[in-house]
Amino acid sequence: MYAGGVMYLSLIGMSGVGKSSWSIKLAEIGFRHYCCDDLIKIKLAPELTGSDGTMMELGEWMGFPYESQYKERESQYLTYEIEVLTEILGILESCGKQVDENVVIDTTGSVIYTGEESLKRLRRCTTIVHFSTPPEVQGQMLKTYLANQRPVLWREFFNKEPNETFEDAMARCYPRLLISRERLYERYAGVAIDYYRLNQEGFGVFEFLKDIHA
Repeated sequence: MYAGGVMYLSLIGMSGVGKSSWSIKLAEIGFRHYCCDDLIKIKLAPELTGSDGTMMELGEWMGFPYESQYKERESQYLTYEIEVLTEILGILESCGKQVDENVVIDTTGSVIYTGEESLKRLRRCTTIVHFSTPPEVQGQMLKTYLANQRPVLWREFFNKEPNETFEDAMARCYPRLLISRERLYERYAGVAIDYYRLNQEGFGVFEFLKDIHA
């Protein structure tokens, strides 16, 4: 168990940068773990459950920004995301770090759309750790995304030009979304750890915590 003093951490960054795997590593050394995505899925369970009891994948339910149901479901997802974050922050604020327990919040990539007040509360309650991605890594993220497209809150960053295919539109718009999000992550973060540091050989959970303390 980590014994370096009580820490409340929030991990932010794009989907696929390693937030979930690092939050699990922290949970393994005693941090209480809140996974926002899992908690949102619980709230969405009635929407994801078919008449035969089978569960639809979140990505299948949300769909893509060129589909008719997308905007409504994007809004519904964000509403639940705000609810989940509000509930977690309420718990942390009521504790006031009086409980001798470390906490890590594994946020979604869209946490920066939950509103100024929510993000200010998150900064007051936790140390926000940004998993930053340099431009060349963003290029690889685009290739990965196009090969295996996942649900994303586009927030008006998707548009299709005349005579452009949907695939080409997504390939053009996704880098713009990444750049915009990186700026917002940087704005709210208290600490940044970049991709190369996180993937450096021998860089483990205790080195991770030392970097946050530095």
